[in-house]
Amino acid sequence: MDYNKLKYYEPAEKMAQPFTVKEDLIVYGATPAGITCAIQAKKMGLSVAISEFSRHIGGITASGLGATDFGAKEAIEGLSREFYKRIGDYYGQEEQWTFEPKAAAAVFKKWLADYHIPVYCNQHPAKVEKEDKKIKRIIMENGCIFEGSFFVDAGYEGDLMAKAGVSYAVGREPNTEYGETYNGIRFGEPHHKFELRVDPYVTAGDRGSGLLPGVEEVAAGSEVQGEGDHRIQAYNFRICLTKEPENRIPFPKPPFYEGDRYALLLRYIQAGVWDALNLHTMLPNGKTDLNNYGAVSTDFIGGNYDWPDGSFEKREEIFQEHFNYNLGMLYFLSHDVRVPDAIRNEVSEWGLPADEFMETGHWPHQLYIREGRRMISDYVMTDRNCLGQTTAGESIGLASYQMDSHHCRRVVIDGACVNEGDVEIPISPYPISLRSIRPKAEECTNLLVPVCLSSSHIAFGSIRMEPVFMIIGQSAGAAVSLAFEKGSSVQDVGYGELRDVLLKAGQVLEWDESVEDDPEERMRSTFGRG
Repeated sequence: MDYNKLKYYEPAEKMAQPFTVKEDLIVYGATPAGITCAIQAKKMGLSVAISEFSRHIGGITASGLGATDFGAKEAIEGLSREFYKRIGDYYGQEEQWTFEPKAAAAVFKKWLADYHIPVYCNQHPAKVEKEDKKIKRIIMENGCIFEGSFFVDAGYEGDLMAKAGVSYAVGREPNTEYGETYNGIRFGEPHHKFELRVDPYVTAGDRGSGLLPGVEEVAAGSEVQGEGDHRIQAYNFRICLTKEPENRIPFPKPPFYEGDRYALLLRYIQAGVWDALNLHTMLPNGKTDLNNYGAVSTDFIGGNYDWPDGSFEKREEIFQEHFNYNLGMLYFLSHDVRVPDAIRNEVSEWGLPADEFMETGHWPHQLYIREGRRMISDYVMTDRNCLGQTTAGESIGLASYQMDSHHCRRVVIDGACVNEGDVEIPISPYPISLRSIRPKAEECTNLLVPVCLSSSHIAFGSIRMEPVFMIIGQSAGAAVSLAFEKGSSVQDVGYGELRDVLLKAGQVLEWDESVEDDPEERMRSTFGRG
């Protein structure tokens, strides 16, 4: 299988005649949030262009995450709900919340075409120029220039925000920073832990033999529950698989394969636990969305710490490490003779779908960036918002998915493997503040940030779902349009007027308490983890 085109980043050569794009609004990132932002702004009369880092549109929604993490559907309306209705049209249904990657890509492509919104792909930002606290232009690696009156950073990493000098955080804040309960280091959570004791050493019981891959040692007594650190929740690929014989490609050996890197998974299986592929959510036409499940699965725990602030070259290294780890795990489970026959036979029934991701060897092109940079603005969303202890004013939409952080690391405690960082706490729908998507006025006055918004690590774990990003993206597009219309900064947009626009556009800004909703049951019954 040729995976030469499966890349996060390939340097773009300087164009002999670089072009300049000049529009009222420049959206950086053709993610679902960037797309709904651009559409809303176009509907309100602005000229809009999208610049996209990769060669693809639709973000993770069009790259394997076909099992939508929606929380309470009643909290999702506006353009976000329209997307799922358009997916429904694709399948001849009223609306559809599970879908194939190619369906999402097709819907996004047609949606943008309907509004005549151009997308410029393979645009890598090299420099952001500002004047009087306003972004004037983005200069790309290839020499192309994107100029606008307003900008929206809808990328998963917050690269435009960072290059514009906007304050941000990476990692986990201590609970003391914002008066939270569930932030920082989290030991003892019941979710996705090791069900049985597993020895972490290369030679079982022999500390001197070294640790198995993916495990780290911590000094006794050095860990404090709720303390902050630089770590972020694990990434993986949301892998589209099929059992259909006529469409199934057996798992190929990845370019860099080391069977021994799965020694911990093998030891866990030998201890009596086989659950690494339990989270297959069925999609139409015999396909699935495979996500992480259990103590050792597709999450490459600890492999992503350098991603948020990493150079493009460093991110490419991390991307390839995740690809080799994820495909390698599937190859290991289906080929390695140390794996029990029953498991090898079970995994071998699956394969990559021949009709998906044809350009990238039938493998998803987007790594699931569950958490990158997070802006620090005048209002920081925290777990107090998620738990209903504090209500944000100036609502631009609702989040309703549980607080959900995947594990951040795997350590040794008392001679056994322990995963740390997974948090799953049920919540009721709650509002997201306008102030959380706009920078501080002293830092930038013509930029909004709907994805890497101002939020603590643990609150972001709830907000970060794709339907919510589409909601926030639409609201950002409306806010930018009002600022453009009045010639004001984004900070000076009047909320009353914005609220009227959002309600007219179908957004849900307050939760209707009369709606029957059981957050704990929603968390138990949800068909996928984000």
